[in-house]
Amino acid sequence: QVQLVESGGGLVQAGGSLRLSCAASGRTFSSYPMAMGWFCQAPGKEREFVAAISWGGASTGYADSVKGRFTISRDNAKNTVYLQMNSLKPEDTAVYYCAADPTKLLPTLPSEYDYWGQGTQVTVSS
Repeated sequence: QVQLVESGGGLVQAGGSLRLSCAASGRTFSSYPMAMGWFCQAPGKEREFVAAISWGGASTGYADSVKGRFTISRDNAKNTVYLQMNSLKPEDTAVYYCAADPTKLLPTLPSEYDYWGQGTQVTVSS
């Protein structure tokens, strides 16, 4: 089993930055390679793909809406994945979830992920 805990959410003004972290426990990245992803879900909307990173970090993928503004990275020695969010917009307001998948290189669909965190709220004021 893998447990994921997100942190770093909060309230920020438009144009500001936040860095989300996702700490994994239960299995280490080195012993159980997993692709990691970030998703967001706004009230009344479906969960949407934000970014993903392969288990080694060589491959990344982003939703069009965040390209050039968000950066996903990972530190396998710390079992942690990050999402650096710059130039935030009010439409980025959502609960952000971290997810892990041990079977695919760079999954982008929620159904492809096996493990999920509880989420962290990001609110961007105008």
